[in-house]
Amino acid sequence: MKKSKKINIVILGATGFIGRNLALKFCADPRFSVSLVHHKSPRYKIENAKWVKADLRNLKKVKKALINAEIILQAAATTSGANTIINSPEEHVTDNAIINSLVLREAFQNKSKHVVFFSCTTMYRSSSNIRQKETDFKSYEEIFPNYFGVAVTKLYVEKLCEFYSTRGETKFTVIRHSNIYGPWDKYDLKRSHVMGASITKVMQAENELTVWGDGDEVRDLLYVDDLVNLVEKALSSQKDNYLLINAGSDEGISVINLVRKITKLAGKTLTFKFDNTKPTLKFSFICDSSKAIKELNWRPEISLDQGILKSIEWWKENHVKELGV
Repeated sequence: MKKSKKINIVILGATGFIGRNLALKFCADPRFSVSLVHHKSPRYKIENAKWVKADLRNLKKVKKALINAEIILQAAATTSGANTIINSPEEHVTDNAIINSLVLREAFQNKSKHVVFFSCTTMYRSSSNIRQKETDFKSYEEIFPNYFGVAVTKLYVEKLCEFYSTRGETKFTVIRHSNIYGPWDKYDLKRSHVMGASITKVMQAENELTVWGDGDEVRDLLYVDDLVNLVEKALSSQKDNYLLINAGSDEGISVINLVRKITKLAGKTLTFKFDNTKPTLKFSFICDSSKAIKELNWRPEISLDQGILKSIEWWKENHVKELGV
């Protein structure tokens, strides 16, 4: 029997948190021939993959990276934690606008079959008790000031995806995901987001733990495997050429209650103090993922407790290398 032709899939940002988890999933799937694109971060050992080194701000490198790409998973981005977002927000703007502009044009010109772009939820207004849908973003004036540069850049790329979807047969999926966490997340305190930072603080604390800010900000947390599963659903089930969807747990938890939960699940007893001099983002958000459920028959499968336990176990096995200690 003649073997079926493998589908060429390119994962951009393959050494990053989301990119690495995508690589683990798709490299293990015999239906795909996988190219993993990286820039400054070193490659890692993984079977059934071809590595490509490329600076995606360079058109020639983009063309090289996307040769014969049928599916493009665009997880390459300049990212950071709260400190950079507050003090140097411009770091998110230029590189990400250039990278995505070049990648999307090349995908369109090459007539790739499907592009998945990982957006974010920073364009929504701050709210601790309202689940927000894709249609709840109404105006640039509503954007949280510290998120303005990040949000506007993401919105620009979303609109580019929508534009190109009307110009050819390439399908575009834009995923506005909430706070993603899990294996290969950043766990050092300089670059990490709320879950990675909180796990590291809890695991390293002996008697007392310092929470940045007052801890009342609400976060929606989604385990990375659920995000990867959503990508699979989109590739196999999306009907329209353009689909914009939220992806979250649809549940909110305050930062202080998250820290308490991690502490309990880690089997530790700690006291907490608060430091309002540290950079924090006074922003709360809860996702409404009903559109993804309706359009793609997707829903999260990993509960917050399960995800935290999985993340703690991964931290125990990998934290020495991740933190560089």
